[in-house]
Amino acid sequence: MHKVVIGALVLAALAGCAGSKMKEARAGSPYKTLASDKTTLVVAQCIQFGWQDESVFGVDAGGFKEPTEAGGFTVYTTGGDYFADVQSTGAGSTVKYYAAEDNMPAKRRLAALATCL
Repeated sequence: MHKVVIGALVLAALAGCAGSKMKEARAGSPYKTLASDKTTLVVAQCIQFGWQDESVFGVDAGGFKEPTEAGGFTVYTTGGDYFADVQSTGAGSTVKYYAAEDNMPAKRRLAALATCL
């Protein structure tokens, strides 16, 4: 029972940290903005699944999906260093991808995301 409570507290703390990082990143420009003719849910689920691939991302594999107030989804990694806002645009969607820095992990996550469009 205690492990469940501790696990929930750790996740809440991580979400708070990730949330502030993501808010700061959104104040600037996205790393990349992409378009898709697929619905927001299909794109977001695909990104989440792709980012959880341990064969590509190793111990950093992790993808979480949450609905946004605007009706789309945010898919993000454990620390919030990489995340994508998926919003509805007409019949399709727009994906704004944010990365903490321009490095190989950022490019790998972008490549995985691009396969979902």
